[in-house]
Formats: sequence, C-alpha cells, structure tokens
Amino acid sequence: MNFRRTVPAWQLAAPALFVMAWGGNHFTPLLHMYESLGHYSALMADLFLGFYVVGLIPGLLVAGALSDRYGRKPLSVAGVAIGIAASILLGLGFSSEIMLSSGRFLAGLSVGVAMSVGTAWLKELSSAPFDRQADRTAGARRPALTLTIGFGLGAGVAGALAQWGPMPTLSPYLVHILLSLLVLPRLLRAPETVPRFRSHRPFWQDLAVPLAGHRRFVRVIAPSAPWVFGAAAIAYAIMPKLVEDQLGSLNLAFATLLTVVTLGTGALVQPLVARINQVTGGRALVVGMSVMLLGLVLSIATAIVLSPLLALITAITLGASYGICVVAGLVEIQRISTPADLAGITGVYYSLTYVGFLLPVLFAWLNSVASYAVLMSVLAAVCAGCLAAVAYGIRRV
Repeated sequence: MNFRRTVPAWQLAAPALFVMAWGGNHFTPLLHMYESLGHYSALMADLFLGFYVVGLIPGLLVAGALSDRYGRKPLSVAGVAIGIAASILLGLGFSSEIMLSSGRFLAGLSVGVAMSVGTAWLKELSSAPFDRQADRTAGARRPALTLTIGFGLGAGVAGALAQWGPMPTLSPYLVHILLSLLVLPRLLRAPETVPRFRSHRPFWQDLAVPLAGHRRFVRVIAPSAPWVFGAAAIAYAIMPKLVEDQLGSLNLAFATLLTVVTLGTGALVQPLVARINQVTGGRALVVGMSVMLLGLVLSIATAIVLSPLLALITAITLGASYGICVVAGLVEIQRISTPADLAGITGVYYSLTYVGFLLPVLFAWLNSVASYAVLMSVLAAVCAGCLAAVAYGIRRV
C-alpha cells in the first residue's frame, strides 16, 4: 500500500518508455545477421531501417495530438502493445520481407509514441504537483536518458543473443515481449497528467503545431535536430559496414559493441548538458554540433583507413554528440512550449531528429556513384553549415 506513495510518479511511467525504446533498437545490430543468414541485400537491410522511420512519423505527429485529447496513459499503453506486436512479427518473420517491414513499421510507431507522448508525460511528472524536488532540466534529462538506456540495452542484449545465444532469430524478440508484459502493471499505476475532457473541434485541428513556426524553433532547433540520430546512424549502422572485412565472424558482435558504446556515451554525457549550458551561456547545442563535426572528420578517416579501432573512437565521439544534442534540443523545446502544445512540438522535434536515421539508406543508394569517404566529406560540409546556422541563431534570437 505504501508503494504508490514512495515511488516517484515519473518512475512508474519511465519503464514504458524504456521498453518501447528497447523494441525500437534491438533490430539494429542484427542487420548483418539478416544479410548473412537471411540473404537480404544491404539495400534491403537498410530499407528495414527506413520502414522504422516511416512508422515513427504517425507515432510522433498523431500520437501527441491524441494524448492531448485522451490522455498520456492510454496512448502509452497502446504504444507498449504495438511494440509487442512488432516483436511478434519480427520474431516470426525472418524469411518474410513483408513481415519484417511490417514489424519495423510497428516498432517505429511504438517508439514514436514513446518520444512524443512519453517525453511530454515524463516532463509533466517531473514538475509540481507530481515532483517538487526536480531541477529545471529534469523534464528534458529524464525522458532522454530513459530512451537512450532503452535503445542501448535493447541493442546490446539482442546483439549478444544473436551472436552467442540460442535461437538467434527469435530470442532477442522474446526478451522484449517479456519485458513489455512486465512493465504494464506498473504503467497502469502511473498518474494521468492531462485533464479529462473531450474536444468538440475536428481532430485535424489538433494536429496543427503553431510553435513549429517559432523563430527559435526555425533558427536554432530545426538545423540541429537531424544530427541527433544522424550521429547514431553513422556510428552503428555505417561504421560496422566500413570495417566488416576486417572482422570476419565477429562482425555482429562489433556492430553490437558500436551501438552500445554510442548510446552508452550518449547516456553518460546527458547529465552534463545543464552544466555545459551554464558554462557556455546556453550554447550546449553549439557544443554538440561541434562534436558532431569532429565525429564526421573521424568518419572520413575511418572510411579511408578502414580501422576497427578508429571506428570505435568515431562511435564514442558521435555518441557524445548525440547525448548533448538530444537533451539540449529538448531543453530548447520545453523553453518555448506550454503544457497545451508540449506533446505536439516534441513530436515535430523528434520527427526532424529521425531524418538523420535515413542516412544509411541514402549512403547505400549513393555508394554506387561515390565512395563513403566522399559522401562523408559532403556530409561534413553540410554539418559545418548547420553548425554556423545554429550558432548565429542562438546569438540573434
């Protein structure tokens, strides 16, 4: 009976975000397995990542509006259930492109709910009256860290099971299904933060997000957003491909290592973002983008020398950029938003961040006309331009 009073409210909701993130990323280190055992082409394997992004869009943009109307908890329960359905399809569909694509779409939809609805919910649960001790950045730091740990552990456990465990094409998904079922009772005890009401206006009007036109969003947040998951995609989807000939049978294990190292580094730096903002006068995004540019320079070097050690260093650097940028971006979002539009603008923000996750598909398509070193060089030039735009926007707005 005392359990409900002693456990902070945000900790009742956080496990749902954790398992949804787990289900979104446990597929990523398995790409080499699908290419080698399932005989899928590299382009098809990257398209599985693409279907995930396609599923993210309605999860990010529609779920937030639905949660503003019907509440955070019902949408979060639905997100966990959708994640379970995704893992069932992925576990049973090893030989079916349709089942794998559908599973990845549903996984993206589930993660979209976690990012838009779950992030807004944890932010609300990290402030009064639910939490009177949380600091000002807790509402951005807690959901970002929960998602990052879920992404990292999901990939790490799945990769280890696929490399050394039984039933490598099935067991990673069984673990996620079991975890998801275990968190549901805890989720149902979490308090709702949205007042109960039923809007009488058409639903499509709820999808409008006027804050997307805010000067600070356009000039500061939007140019930095795609690099959040652009950093992650380069680190654990592109780097393993560059050095796979040097690794032989350990390619899957190395891909898993890069995923865990990238997201682990991101998790470690996230608590430092408040301090970085304090030291730099609110310019943590500029710091994160600068680290991203350094990571791209290291990526170019890795594409030239094809060194697994350099790929690991690159992943650490890109992971630091990811961790700084995602929290700094959420701090900026929560700075310009109100409770009425928090979920909607968070969904728009995360939609932009996942544009970067399409980089592996784009690079696989363009690799027939240009080397990865050349493609990375072009990307570094674009990053430098976005870095300049963010720095200028912060100074001017």
